Amino acid sequence: MSDLVPAIAEASATGAVAEIFADIRTVLGVEVVNLIWRHLATILDALPWAWGMLRPLYADGTIRSEARALHTRIALPHPPPFPHDLLAAVGLGGDDLASIRNILAAYDRTNAMALIALSALLCRLDGVPAESGQAALGTPEQSAAPPSAISLPPLPGLDALSEPIASLVRTLNRLGTRRDNPILMYRHLAYWPSYLAVSWALIAPLDAGGSLERAIADSLTKARTQVARLAMRLRPPPLDPAAEEAGVNEPVRLGKIARRNPWLEVDPVLTVARVESSPIIVARSRPRTTLGRILLSAAA
Repeated sequence: MSDLVPAIAEASATGAVAEIFADIRTVLGVEVVNLIWRHLATILDALPWAWGMLRPLYADGTIRSEARALHTRIALPHPPPFPHDLLAAVGLGGDDLASIRNILAAYDRTNAMALIALSALLCRLDGVPAESGQAALGTPEQSAAPPSAISLPPLPGLDALSEPIASLVRTLNRLGTRRDNPILMYRHLAYWPSYLAVSWALIAPLDAGGSLERAIADSLTKARTQVARLAMRLRPPPLDPAAEEAGVNEPVRLGKIARRNPWLEVDPVLTVARVESSPIIVARSRPRTTLGRILLSAAA
């Protein structure tokens, strides 16, 4: 199964795109490039423009600090953690759990930061005035050193999974949203089908009871209140000489990028915060940020 949005595979990236992908991995401290960046690479000028705007705030720790501040503010359901005997009973040992926690932590890190960064970028595109939002809550970290990388196994293709496991992955991916979203985190967790099963048992009641939807909405609302002032710090990268000679200015470039990206229009229904990569700018960051956080706390 291919991604629901076009994207440049990391292995296929060349030239300037490959260089930006490598920089993203280094600055974010992850081994894979989030789907949003790989999608932006399919759009003329979008990847260098967006990464050029956001990289300074990633590199100086601002985005990381703002994501941590968001974590402290969002109201999550608090299901009981998985008992160790339960995990042992379904065949999950210490090495399995360490790998699972790494996957959850990697998605947790990148999705919360993407929710903040891309919300700020949307504010920048929409021209939201600074006075409409709260001051940034996080404090840039003293060290600009990137976070240590989190090791991840290869991402399996959905067509490489047995049909029952692939079906369970798709079922889990619909929790917290009523739309089909690109499937990433649960594919990564598909190495441990028993973990997928107990995850469904944990999350499905939250989805059915409405508490998951409320947590997702809360995360999006609070992210938006943090980023208006942050958006005012975003500065576009310089135009290349050819564009300057052609008379392309910032509003023209913004318009071209926005017209090529219908999903740059904010769609709260799509937003998925905290589990899997958010491929449709902020719109896909809401459930994933929330779901990954819940699973990470349960697996602690």
